Amino acid sequence: MSAFSGPGLSIAAERVAAALRAIAPRAADHTAAVKPRLERVLAAFAAERLGVHHFATVSGYGHGDLGRATLDRVFARVLQAEAAAVRLQFVSGTHAIAAALFGVLRPGDRLLSLTGRPYDTLEEVIGLRGHGSGSLAEFGITYDELPLRPDGQVDGDRLEEALAPPTRMVLIQRSCGYSWRPSLPVRRIGELCHRVKELRPDCLCFVDNCYGELVQDLEPTAVGADLMAGSLIKNLGGTVAPGGGYVAGRAELVEQACCRLTAPGIGSEGGSAFDQQRLLFQGLFLAPQMVAEALIGAELVAQVFADLGFAVNPQPGAERSDGIQAVKFGSPEALKLVCRAFQAASPVGSYLDPVPAPMPGYATELVMAGGTFIDGSTSEFSADAPLREPYVLYAQGGTHHSHQQIALERALEALAAASLIRI
Repeated sequence: MSAFSGPGLSIAAERVAAALRAIAPRAADHTAAVKPRLERVLAAFAAERLGVHHFATVSGYGHGDLGRATLDRVFARVLQAEAAAVRLQFVSGTHAIAAALFGVLRPGDRLLSLTGRPYDTLEEVIGLRGHGSGSLAEFGITYDELPLRPDGQVDGDRLEEALAPPTRMVLIQRSCGYSWRPSLPVRRIGELCHRVKELRPDCLCFVDNCYGELVQDLEPTAVGADLMAGSLIKNLGGTVAPGGGYVAGRAELVEQACCRLTAPGIGSEGGSAFDQQRLLFQGLFLAPQMVAEALIGAELVAQVFADLGFAVNPQPGAERSDGIQAVKFGSPEALKLVCRAFQAASPVGSYLDPVPAPMPGYATELVMAGGTFIDGSTSEFSADAPLREPYVLYAQGGTHHSHQQIALERALEALAAASLIRI
């Protein structure tokens, strides 16, 4: 069928424009939230007396780097934590999380996931897949998980039973990851941390905070989390950080994570920023605005596909705790068509055809659309999906929601041309 209703007027464009009008009140709320979160960033810069001299870095070992120390303190203030370590040496959010887990846990300890099965890339870190690469399991750290309720929520009624064995740490994944479940609001994370401490005062609460930073007014470390970690090519990098990640929380735990990143005795005192410090500060300055644009884009994706009858998570208008929008397509053909359309609307590599392929750390082949200026950046607009039933697309990021609007128009035209939808 044709996707056009007249000369130069696309039915797909009309459909997306109607969705944009529908989300206008929610978009206004996300825009209004930029100011208080930017004020928090500016207050941190002012408190730490940020100056141009902090943009310079030292070479070699990285000892005595004034800018790096200031960046750590700024991030700690913004993340409402006692301490933070921001390092380009973290190659991903998974790496930062792994450093935290290996840094704090010891042989014989028990790790309990409160949010069901964690994100795919943590399965080999824990030892749920693969062997011989030095997983937590190979170091004698036991792992259990509390299955989610049928509605995707944490099963609070079974929490006491799950914590009955001695438990050193609970893992809370804020984002839905590749699961069809609600992402956890910060207030719910706080409730879980409070309950864990009631049942086991010596148990540590660790949060995988990827995709969640600056989405809500508080961060997990403000409501009881002992430690958390994330990536700089997600929210806090503001789309300009060239790489890296962070850990934040109690000072002694942050240091233990850094000792795993570098070496015992070096810890947080090592690591050059390779003259990229300015971009890390600037990315944090831009982050509140970029997060808001990503959230508006996620609202638009949800509205467009919900209007067409697809299942979406979160639902249009629902509370958001991260920047991920999931759409259940139910068929690999539709999934691949949408990814191709998004890739064709990308600023970088628009000529590429995303095809399913193996990806390090993942259990199944992935199809990914991500023509981003920073390779793999999910703070820029991208979408990816494990090629497995029920064929769910996970869209995230975006520097301005007009980009998502253009990509969605192309996706609808491609789906209509393949007779997979009627618009």
